[in-house]
Amino acid sequence: MTLRVLTLSTLFPDATRPNFGVFVERQTCALASRPDVDVTVLAPLGLPPWPLSLHAVYRARRALPAEEQWQGLTVHRPRFPIIPAIGGRWHPPLMTRAILPLVRRLHATRPFDVIDASFFFPDGPVARRLSRQLGIPYSVKARGADIHHWGRDPATAAMVREAGRDAAGLLAVSEAMKADMVALGMEPARIRVHYTGVDQARFRLADRASAKAAHGLCGPVVTVLGALIPRKGQALVIEALARLADVTLLLIGDGPDRTGLSALAGRLGMAARVRFLGSVPHGDLPGWLAASDIMALPSASEGLANAWVEALACGVPLVISEAGGARELLDRPEAGRIVPREPEAIQKAIASLLATPPDPAAVRATAERFSWDANGAALEVHLRACAGKTAGE
Repeated sequence: MTLRVLTLSTLFPDATRPNFGVFVERQTCALASRPDVDVTVLAPLGLPPWPLSLHAVYRARRALPAEEQWQGLTVHRPRFPIIPAIGGRWHPPLMTRAILPLVRRLHATRPFDVIDASFFFPDGPVARRLSRQLGIPYSVKARGADIHHWGRDPATAAMVREAGRDAAGLLAVSEAMKADMVALGMEPARIRVHYTGVDQARFRLADRASAKAAHGLCGPVVTVLGALIPRKGQALVIEALARLADVTLLLIGDGPDRTGLSALAGRLGMAARVRFLGSVPHGDLPGWLAASDIMALPSASEGLANAWVEALACGVPLVISEAGGARELLDRPEAGRIVPREPEAIQKAIASLLATPPDPAAVRATAERFSWDANGAALEVHLRACAGKTAGE
């Protein structure tokens, strides 16, 4: 019997943000590729009121089509009003009000069996509201900040807990994330750990010397892959590498910390050794990772970072902090080191891996259990179980 899924995601790529939520896109494509599964994607776009809506970023989003084919998926992009900086608590009711007529119309034409909310906030509370209105059971997946931030913010924590309480089923990206959900009062028996995937054909072993030459690099290379925000810890890596001569640091990602990080590199005499690559297209990441000796990401919090798995699949060992599912991933010495979020500890781990690099094939073996096929199959099983329940059960 065909399973009809409405995937609800505020974390989904579009023409203006091709890297935004690309892991949700991959997961949804994996689900849609399953036999007897029909997926419709609802990717709401938040737009502020005039005159803020005239900003170039929002103007570009306003120009996106309301419905399109994206990577073989039918994607609807309804607009809803937002209040930048202060409006997080209002997103669920505003989004629900804006998208309910569309969902009602789609559901009346070809009824959905289940709603798959890909992020706990605001997607989870919106899915709960849609479920109560239309009688469709829903599932919510916890990924990281949706639990660590929105699940603890006094303005939104109750909505997160309610979404978890009334869901037909729950997903967590790691066992550690499941424990964090339980700490918020969610029932452990209703939470399934659902690991991410990685495209093993694209993220693969390559000749490191050739990859470095192709990118104009030489000598040891450390890469940090993540948004330039304090939580990711790029400043700690810059401070660590100031103690290691001749190591080049690649910062892949963009964000509000770029100016401060550039200034820090200058103060530490690192300006010539730190390259800000900005937001690199996802298709180009394998080449940059292939040129890296180490991927460092000393985050303050994570779920189970896709960047970790992608680096390992390229044979690149990790230096990461004790965050989220770090120990679930680094289950063998060849995979890298888990260290305190301190420059000295990071520096020592990087120096150790550079002095005695692990066999890239052994590093890659750590990531071989992750695939989008397995991810999609597990998601189908979970959603079929949810679809068999009454909304609110």
